[in-house]
Amino acid sequence: MKIRVATYNIHKGVSSIRSTPRVLALKKAIGQFNADVVFLQEVQGRHDHYSAQFGEESRGHRHWPREAQHEFFAGESHHSAYGMNAVYDHGHHGNALLSAYPIADTSNHDVSDHAYEQRGILHCVIESPKGKVHCYVVHLGLFESGRGRQTQALIDCVNASAAKNEPVIIAGDFNDWRNTLSDKLRKALGVVEVFDELSPRSKFGDLVRTFSGREKAPARTFPAALPWFRLDRIYVRGFKVESAQVMHGPLWAKLSDHAPIVASLKLA
Repeated sequence: MKIRVATYNIHKGVSSIRSTPRVLALKKAIGQFNADVVFLQEVQGRHDHYSAQFGEESRGHRHWPREAQHEFFAGESHHSAYGMNAVYDHGHHGNALLSAYPIADTSNHDVSDHAYEQRGILHCVIESPKGKVHCYVVHLGLFESGRGRQTQALIDCVNASAAKNEPVIIAGDFNDWRNTLSDKLRKALGVVEVFDELSPRSKFGDLVRTFSGREKAPARTFPAALPWFRLDRIYVRGFKVESAQVMHGPLWAKLSDHAPIVASLKLA
């Protein structure tokens, strides 16, 4: 079985410059992934300010949908699940999963490291034609010490919820710009990052060379206009990675501050 997956931090559906609403353009762009499963971060479950300013009633559905963003993006082609992380007076946001396959189970795990930065891990079990696949949508914190603790929480979550012989996909924004977490995840969970074994790399997914040979390095995805930092990842277990690419160019630079990653997998 082949499965196409994508991960994308959508910056709450507004542009990173001037906070221009981008929800409708994002839905079209996400459709271009042609992905069976999409892992999304910074998804607005509710935003009263934008709904009032740019919503259907005031602008004829041109800028902001009535429903939650994950439901709007899913449309009629995908199922959706949402994990609320950050709550504020005018709304909330978190992680979301869009799946062409039924979502059999979902749970959200709070891994916030301090009061000023709410983070979570959304765990969904999807029913693929070949059986269950465990999907974990991740958005880790900005501080390295906190990311270390959140990574251990992710490892504990996967070990507690997915049997060793069950396929796993972990994807999202790891904020791990120094790439200090990948080896820990590989050793603890038996996963590989989708760019680990692929060569040659894309323009923004180049390999880091060392005197001892090739060093495994994720792709560069941030900032979207000129990706340099390696923040976004897709880790898999039980799959062969057939291809992976960073979506870059003028379109993606306008939609969010992160560039998305799309990968094609084959069940091992």
